[in-house]
Amino acid sequence: MDELTAEVVVAGAGPTGLMLANELALAGVDVQVLERMHERTGLSKALNLQPRTAEILDLRGLLGRAEDRSFATVADGHFAVIPVSYTGWDTRHPYQLGIPQAEVEAALEERLAEQGVRVRHGHELTSFSQDPTGVTITAGDVRIRAAYLVGCDGGRSAVRKALRLPFEGIEGRGHGVSADVLFDSPPQGAPTEWRSMGNMVTSQSPGKFVGVIPLGEPNLYRVSFGDRLHRPQNLRAEVTEEEVRAAVEERFGPEAKIAKIRWASRFSDDSRLAAKYRVDRVFLAGDAAHIHFPAGGQGLNLGIQDAMNLGWKLAAELRNQAPPALLDTYESERREVAKQVLDNIAAQNALVPLTPDQLALRALFRDLTALPEVQHHLSGMISGLNIKYSAPAGAHPAQGSRLPDFALGDGHASDVFHKGKFVLLTKEPTPPPHAEVVVAEVPELPWPDLTKILVRPDGYVASTTGSTKGWLV
Repeated sequence: MDELTAEVVVAGAGPTGLMLANELALAGVDVQVLERMHERTGLSKALNLQPRTAEILDLRGLLGRAEDRSFATVADGHFAVIPVSYTGWDTRHPYQLGIPQAEVEAALEERLAEQGVRVRHGHELTSFSQDPTGVTITAGDVRIRAAYLVGCDGGRSAVRKALRLPFEGIEGRGHGVSADVLFDSPPQGAPTEWRSMGNMVTSQSPGKFVGVIPLGEPNLYRVSFGDRLHRPQNLRAEVTEEEVRAAVEERFGPEAKIAKIRWASRFSDDSRLAAKYRVDRVFLAGDAAHIHFPAGGQGLNLGIQDAMNLGWKLAAELRNQAPPALLDTYESERREVAKQVLDNIAAQNALVPLTPDQLALRALFRDLTALPEVQHHLSGMISGLNIKYSAPAGAHPAQGSRLPDFALGDGHASDVFHKGKFVLLTKEPTPPPHAEVVVAEVPELPWPDLTKILVRPDGYVASTTGSTKGWLV
């Protein structure tokens, strides 16, 4: 058996694990990534990046790689399949980027390789044990001794199960199916481009839905369908060709001719949240920490943002630059965000009409979404643009807020964050307060009454005085 060492082992090479590994590698952390699959499937799976995720990738100079692999720019999001506009949010990316999950993973793995880190494909984590000084991980014929382990290994996480953490939440009643379907020709009435969420999903009977999204390749569509009232006995049962054909016929009629079903997968409407995100030296992130019905297209995005939050904190701890309890803020910040997402998904599910009175409620809610204030509130929820981390009582409103990507010289503020360090934005000459802080002089700040702000590596304001106290030692 090969005996290795690392500072951090990441279990799972999906978007969350790869983003976390990139963050750690950028900080100079020795990271090993374990992936049970021998090679990537290339399956599309999730299909979007929300505005806040686009901002996060821009902070690291990664957004261009995703844009090169994308197939659509979608002008709005949706709440319970009711389109909501991102207009009014101070962002350079007021849209969803249509991109298959496989392409997100390819972009992140490419960047990781450039940083000298290779994913260990075909290495499934089979066991681990931890003690006060580290974690010993076994994966196939490899044993690794590391300071920390992070489980990014999906909704059926082996790491979470080994920790015996309760996966608390609600067991749903229904199910859904996602399938990539190649037609002989575009079905009559089907959109040929994905530019809006309007009319993408229809319902012919209570609790049932059928959605279609063109995937940028001629005649190729994502077909999503499901039943919120009925669930098969085996949620892992293979999706049959008959199921997919029935959904297509319900949406487009018998004239729609399927040439090939490239991929199909079943999902539940369960909603669950890990009781803890950290047990000593072991952490959870992404679907290992939270699962939910894919309403609003938030899942992949939630995981990438988990990784962005945890990465710089782990690096600071490993470099003896973290103040006490900094690592604990990963759970307090990100678990609360996940809880809010699960709550908004529960609200969206409640707006899928099953009875005449619920149909009336949905009609009223749709009228309310025409109000700009309601649009702003809902789009902030699903996009991640409304996330604000807690700040001390009496703190300036900027503290804990995301930094808008404002113009800076011939570029933008995000350009200063490419190295993954804290950034001091100041309107007056200021020496660096710490070796891990980059100083950038600016003519103005998004908050006119402030002269300097210290911004965390993940783009949230740490201090409105420029002080590193409580953030770096």
